[in-house]
Amino acid sequence: MKKTDLVMIVVIASIGMVIAFFVAKTIFGDVYNGSAKVKTVDPISSSVEEPSADIFNKNAINPAVQVNISETK
Repeated sequence: MKKTDLVMIVVIASIGMVIAFFVAKTIFGDVYNGSAKVKTVDPISSSVEEPSADIFNKNAINPAVQVNISETK
């Protein structure tokens, strides 16, 4: 490969990169530097609330108890 061929490849690649830069800038636009409003989260407190009596009561079904459907033992 001659020295002029290598220089021509570098020049063509440089021109292609400059063209690609400007095409991408027109398609995607500039970087947005505006501000955005976001909701803030309330801090978690260390207080524990009593669970609902409708769900946690003494007559509730306990899923941890093994239930035999058939009469095999």
